[in-house]
Amino acid sequence: MPRQLRAEQTRATIITAAADLFDLHGYERTSLSDIVVHARVTKGALYFHFAAKEDLAHAIMELQSRASRRVTNEVDERGCSSLEALIRITFALTRLTVEGPVTRAGLRLATGGVEVRPPLRHPFTEWLEIATRKLRGAARESDLHADVDVHAVAHSLVCFFVGTRIAGRPLEPVARLPRRTAEMWHVLIRGLVPVHRRPRYLTLATQLEREITAV
Repeated sequence: MPRQLRAEQTRATIITAAADLFDLHGYERTSLSDIVVHARVTKGALYFHFAAKEDLAHAIMELQSRASRRVTNEVDERGCSSLEALIRITFALTRLTVEGPVTRAGLRLATGGVEVRPPLRHPFTEWLEIATRKLRGAARESDLHADVDVHAVAHSLVCFFVGTRIAGRPLEPVARLPRRTAEMWHVLIRGLVPVHRRPRYLTLATQLEREITAV
């Protein structure tokens, strides 16, 4: 195996192991020695890629941010309505959270006191901008009540989305997240969307939940 490819694979193994431990135990309670054991690498291999635990945390948050941008771009390419796009983005992020530790750990790190270093942006800020942009589009497309305060709704939606993950972490299995995301949307759709347009979006939320849980 070429040396560069082997190094890339080792780096990915270390990141995944660190994300798993950060997600399970938190940043402060996870040591570099724990990560070495969990990743099954040497200390030398770890320090070759990461000088400190903070660098590992930042790499995980960077991967989470990259994944968020990727799923947003993928949904945008579908050309669907703004509200449908926003619903699909939240479920795509939920799927990432269910399928691997990096997204879960990235959010836990960013909301657990680990500094988000520039140029990386806090996930709350990124998601708030996405939600605001999509909700503005939904308002223009008459998928929201005319008197909706887009900024207030965007902030509440992101708090709802993030809070469900933080509050549910010690109480529920991660497999429960698609149900919680669907519940969030059923509440929001009934409060924000004109009656004649609700069935389409309620059905979509239910469908997207089923697609994740069926895997």
